[in-house]
Amino acid sequence: MKIIGIIPARYASTRLPGKPLIDILGKTMVQRVYEQAAKAKNLADVYVATDDERIYDHVQSFGGKAVMTAQEHPSGTDRCREAVQTINTDCDYIINIQGDEPLIDPQQIDLITTILNGTTELATLIKTAANYDELANTGEVKVTLNTNNEALYFSRSIIPFVKGTIQKNWIMQHTYFLHVGMYAYRTDVLDTITKLPVSSLEKSESLEQLRWLENGYKIKCVMTDIEAQCVDTQTDLEKVIAILKEREA
Repeated sequence: MKIIGIIPARYASTRLPGKPLIDILGKTMVQRVYEQAAKAKNLADVYVATDDERIYDHVQSFGGKAVMTAQEHPSGTDRCREAVQTINTDCDYIINIQGDEPLIDPQQIDLITTILNGTTELATLIKTAANYDELANTGEVKVTLNTNNEALYFSRSIIPFVKGTIQKNWIMQHTYFLHVGMYAYRTDVLDTITKLPVSSLEKSESLEQLRWLENGYKIKCVMTDIEAQCVDTQTDLEKVIAILKEREA
């Protein structure tokens, strides 16, 4: 299987404008993500897909590969599709690598590739919820599975509901799973799902993967115990910097 990694990197950000170019102890966010992704053993290549020439030029400057894409893409999935078309490379799968995880572990990327066998349509990572605070956080997306480890549903609400028990005790009655935002797409499926109209469930939850489920696609889920460190706010950035300083010390 030929698998390539694509890192969508938009310049615009509501909370952290120019986020891909933010300096993190001497390296930009996008450079740190790229260098970590490039360590993955099972990727044939890694590209940054951006809508901004400053990011494009910067990636080229540190020896990375970049491709320009349109500004108006509604999601990283759509940006990945255009990037693949522009790169014009024969590949079986594309891994959508989040551009705001400068500490991303290459093992997570290699983990998701282990189930890309040609029949898998879509895949993503999940982890076990550790506590009630994670469950109650609507920013943490919950997922339920079938017996084949395929997603049944994703929600910002706590799913499933546990009858007859107060909500704070649900986590003691059931094993809950949280979504980790990395996707693998079979190339032909990526082309198809980006042409689907926005679905009602997707609008309600603001989760694009629900469009795929509504249209009958199967999303294989792989368990990870590696914590992700997304940078959405200044507080997140300071936390990542502290972790890096601790590692260097």
